[in-house]
Amino acid sequence: MVLKAELHCHIEGAASPALVEAQARKYGVDISSFIRNGAYYWHDFTSFLLAYDRAASLFRSPEDYALLAESYLTELAAQGAIYSEFLTSPDHAERAGLSPQAYTEALGEGMARAKAATGIESRMIVTGVRHFGPEAIEKAARFAASCGHPLVTGFGVAGDERIGHPRDFVRAFATAREAGLGVTIHAGEFGGADSVAAALDHIHPSRIGHGVRAIESLDLVRRIADEGVVLEACPVSNVVLRVFPDFARHPFPQLRAAGCRVTLNSDDPPHFHTSLAREYAVAAEHFGLGDAALAAITRTAIEAAFMDEKTRAVLLARLAREEKAA
Repeated sequence: MVLKAELHCHIEGAASPALVEAQARKYGVDISSFIRNGAYYWHDFTSFLLAYDRAASLFRSPEDYALLAESYLTELAAQGAIYSEFLTSPDHAERAGLSPQAYTEALGEGMARAKAATGIESRMIVTGVRHFGPEAIEKAARFAASCGHPLVTGFGVAGDERIGHPRDFVRAFATAREAGLGVTIHAGEFGGADSVAAALDHIHPSRIGHGVRAIESLDLVRRIADEGVVLEACPVSNVVLRVFPDFARHPFPQLRAAGCRVTLNSDDPPHFHTSLAREYAVAAEHFGLGDAALAAITRTAIEAAFMDEKTRAVLLARLAREEKAA
């Protein structure tokens, strides 16, 4: 089994239908509008967001969030993952009636349980929601910078990239950087190459969430390769949401061939009937990647991860041992 690592997964979007069904029973909530026959049900991006929010609303206590993180990471470890970074949302916590601090500490408890059981390392990226506006994003950045949790190592912006402009978020990212956090920003999913270029121009991130529509500008692709920006690609999500019509027309192979540093990620896995293991399988089947190439993608993820250098060295050494044994 090729060892795997993930940099881009929304923790609320990682809740399995079975776990959401259990939460619904706990709180006496009817979920038939968005879960049917043990699977999430939605038909377009708007209804996906609604299903996402309704599922997230069923996590209301610290123990609920600890269970969510523990369940996801334990499942991920069973797929051969040795590292995970997931995106957290203080806005969802507050809607659930929890303070961002209590929410973060609860997720951290679940991460500790999963590590104790499986050995998987994990970190959190606090995110602001783009369509909530610059002030909300700055609030999230201030929380990320001041919360003091050792597993909060990054800050990012998610949400509808068609709303707002990266120049509006410069102050938020400056706050995160001053606190020593790694930075990433969603771009080049539902926004085109211009969205990616604007993110690079104004935010100067080391990583871009998605970023795949950079393929629409060969000059931009060259820039990404030259600057060493890492793309957090989510191929199955892109096809399910019709960013690209099928895997044959997904630009992952072209971006990789052009020298871009690319990784594989599951985004909101159960919503898209995927998993990190499936993303690696898709890369093997549709993009023609063998075990050595897949291991190199894992190495890229570990090298680009927002973690301390001691942990990075341990994980890279484990990858090297696995490759030598293979």
